[in-house]
Amino acid sequence: MSDDDDRDTLKILVATDNHLGVWEKDEIRKDDSFVTFEEILQIAQQQAVDLILLGGDLFHDNKPSRSTIVRAIDILTRYTLNDKPVAFQVVSDQSINFVSRRVNFENSNFNVGLPVFTIHGNHDDPAGADNLSAVDILSTCNLVNYFGKAALSGSGVGKIRIEPVLLKKGNTKVGIYGLGNVRDERLGRMFQTPGCVEWARPAGSPDCPQNEWFNVFVLHQNRVPHSQNAKNCIRESYLARFLDFVIWGHEHECIPESWEHAASEDKSFSLIQPGSSVATALSEGESRKKHVVLFEINRERYRTINFPLESVRPFMHDNVVLQDHVEVAGEDTEAITAFLENKVENMIQKANSRAVGGCDSMLPLIRLRVDYTGFSTINAQRFGQKFVGKVANPHDILLWHKAPVRKTKAPGEVSENASLSEGIRPEALDERQIEDLIAEHLQQHLEILPEQDLANALHNFVDKDEKQALHDCVRAALAETQTAAVADRVAGASGPEGDVDAAVNAQIQHRRNQQSAQATTASAARILPSGPSDASLPQPNGTAAIDEDDDMGVPGPSSSRPAFAGQGRAGSRPPTAPESARGRQATLGEAFGRFGRNTQQGESSARTAQSPAPRGRRGRGTATPVATPTPRRGATRQTAQQATARMQQRASSEDLEPSGSDAAEDLVDEIEEDDDDDVISLMDEDEPVAAGHALFLASLTHTLTRSPTLTHSLTH
Repeated sequence: MSDDDDRDTLKILVATDNHLGVWEKDEIRKDDSFVTFEEILQIAQQQAVDLILLGGDLFHDNKPSRSTIVRAIDILTRYTLNDKPVAFQVVSDQSINFVSRRVNFENSNFNVGLPVFTIHGNHDDPAGADNLSAVDILSTCNLVNYFGKAALSGSGVGKIRIEPVLLKKGNTKVGIYGLGNVRDERLGRMFQTPGCVEWARPAGSPDCPQNEWFNVFVLHQNRVPHSQNAKNCIRESYLARFLDFVIWGHEHECIPESWEHAASEDKSFSLIQPGSSVATALSEGESRKKHVVLFEINRERYRTINFPLESVRPFMHDNVVLQDHVEVAGEDTEAITAFLENKVENMIQKANSRAVGGCDSMLPLIRLRVDYTGFSTINAQRFGQKFVGKVANPHDILLWHKAPVRKTKAPGEVSENASLSEGIRPEALDERQIEDLIAEHLQQHLEILPEQDLANALHNFVDKDEKQALHDCVRAALAETQTAAVADRVAGASGPEGDVDAAVNAQIQHRRNQQSAQATTASAARILPSGPSDASLPQPNGTAAIDEDDDMGVPGPSSSRPAFAGQGRAGSRPPTAPESARGRQATLGEAFGRFGRNTQQGESSARTAQSPAPRGRRGRGTATPVATPTPRRGATRQTAQQATARMQQRASSEDLEPSGSDAAEDLVDEIEEDDDDDVISLMDEDEPVAAGHALFLASLTHTLTRSPTLTHSLTH
């Protein structure tokens, strides 16, 4: 390569899914992720790269341990801080591109000689009230340049704008688009809905035409479905057609050789899937050789060079069917044990023979999937004890499974999941996903709680230690159903007066119809090319131009029904009245929350609750003792009807029009005066809910129809 070519060549070392801190409590494997990550930085130094580009999941946990953070900071400090000059420039708006609002090597307080650019993945994604992650810590320390943390805006599905980091080295101009992990189902719907994804493009000028930019996109999403009940994945056809190269993170199987995807008849882009640098699961995809990729760009030309990682722990994966190898009766456990022991010994020998460099002293990982159809199993823990000191995972060497039973289909019958199951790899069946368990056991029984929202809440509760995740999920789903049911009663669309079941069932049916329409639209969109909206990005000289020739969209689902809280739930809240209507009439949610919280506690002792604001005609501004009823089964609607009648009689005699908040307070008083602890059912007698919510819905019909302000705020 000539000196001129070298001055124009931008050299990027690409790695994804480093998972620092994985297996940190395993005495044998606790150092694996750090050793390999350090090797990656050594390769970067040896190849004199301009920058390192990481594709997400730098950390294995959303809240890594202090030891993991300290070791990560130590490694990055030793390899990235030096006096080597940085040979490229960032010419885009850094305050938009980076979380730190400034690229680290331009900070005069730090000598950064090897810049690291990274997005977040699904393991180290931002969470909590401040939307922070461990990657933010490294960014604040000026050790990495954290980009791709796009903010989701808008209602419903939401909108997202992807801004490029524009780099210039000599005559080479590169735009790196980054997008940190977003839930696949939501991002897939956004890509399929016109106008929901906007790509900012550099504006063209006489000195720098727009087509001179080499466009790279790095993302961290599922590329193929990994379970039978997978809701969505991101298809190559969803991506913008102007892209030249795509780096796909999250998929752990290493596919370092690039392949082409035809975005249109006259345009295509290349993809690579570097895979993980450490095995986080004992699956077949993880057993393939690990690599990092050197990506060199010279103007409109590029090339990739693969570098195998030599410090990765050896891993052998194999499958065996006992019916094909064991010529004994199915109950002969001694013969089965002897056969499997011999098989594992051979796998250990092969793994040790493939070890190179520093790996020859590392105990290998061994995983044997055993199809035991027609045979008895043996104790896997006892079996593993024979290989202690020979393998790194003696307790989970064997994975027992049976061949799936194929149902006989009628001629011409097609399975509902036929198209999905064709793309599932065998190792995807090694692990059970939360979504699969919920779909398998609860799909036919969930009506108020959406299946996907419950799965996400459980995932956040377990993996991200968000203590309020399940509580927030239930509260949001209940608020959506209550709001929609009240609105339906106001509109008179739910049947006879006081029929709570009809209102709630109508909302449940509406949700099911909406989900069915979205699934149909998503299935149709998978076979159609889709491209989001495209906007220009101003150059440093301030010029801008609009280029929409790359736009292509697939119509998304539509509904004539107003959108209420919880539809496209991420970031949504129950609707409230306008500011002008707040005060006495606006706080319908206060009444729900006040009485609902007391009822759901299930405590037998009385408690007091502070009224959140003065309540109008009764002047309620002080603390009011509220008895906490204990829910029990076997109630009818008589209590609600009696309370409604008394409220109407009182309003008529006093010639007053109760507001929303007053009506709520009145209803609470009526229930307390009755001293009736009955529970009323929203669905049927076998599914009771707290009396406060059901009685409130049943008794508020008359009040809502006489309160135009509150009715207007609910319906809009």
